[in-house]
Amino acid sequence: MDFTKMRQIMVDSQIRPNDVTEAEIVSAFLRVPREAFVPKPEQSIAYAEYEIETSDGRALWTPRDLGKMISELEPEPSDIALVIGAGAGYETALLARLVETVIALEDDEALVDEMTTRFGSLGIDRAVAVQGDLKKGLPDQGPFDIILVCGMIEEAPEAWFNQLAEGGRLGVAVPVGRDLGRGRVYTKSGDIVSYRDAFDACPPRLPGFRKKPSFTF
Repeated sequence: MDFTKMRQIMVDSQIRPNDVTEAEIVSAFLRVPREAFVPKPEQSIAYAEYEIETSDGRALWTPRDLGKMISELEPEPSDIALVIGAGAGYETALLARLVETVIALEDDEALVDEMTTRFGSLGIDRAVAVQGDLKKGLPDQGPFDIILVCGMIEEAPEAWFNQLAEGGRLGVAVPVGRDLGRGRVYTKSGDIVSYRDAFDACPPRLPGFRKKPSFTF
């Protein structure tokens, strides 16, 4: 299979037509081998408009949704980024071409080891994978200019917002209906965190982040 040609087709049919035209972001999608981040049986569809499960509870978003989210986060070369629920590490690898440093956070030691090996084999030296509690983030490593959450969640822990730098952006997908979701970007200004819904998206859920039911009579 000609993965280079498949990457070009992905960019031309899924990335650029959806208003993701920043040269640096387009270049990242062209240069990061998506097939290296999916199970071997799925490599033939690595560049299709599918959400691909990479391990239990972890999946790649469609290229369109991920491209739009990264674009909305407005990465800068001097940014420090945190990827929560990093899974196989594809999102981390893309950001590593756009920012100074990326930390990929996972709660499973095996996933961390696999990411470390994968980053090394691909020569990705601006990314590091670490193990920890996803809900706690990485308070000792922050603050972060960018936090990207790899999955849909109902409620974001306060700890994540506390780890945003001034002007920092947190990108996540949230449900807005039974089968609907939105890509949402939170921005920190002083002690205030505001958000805007940027685009429609309904990626797979990230386990463990359901909103606690409120008590009603």
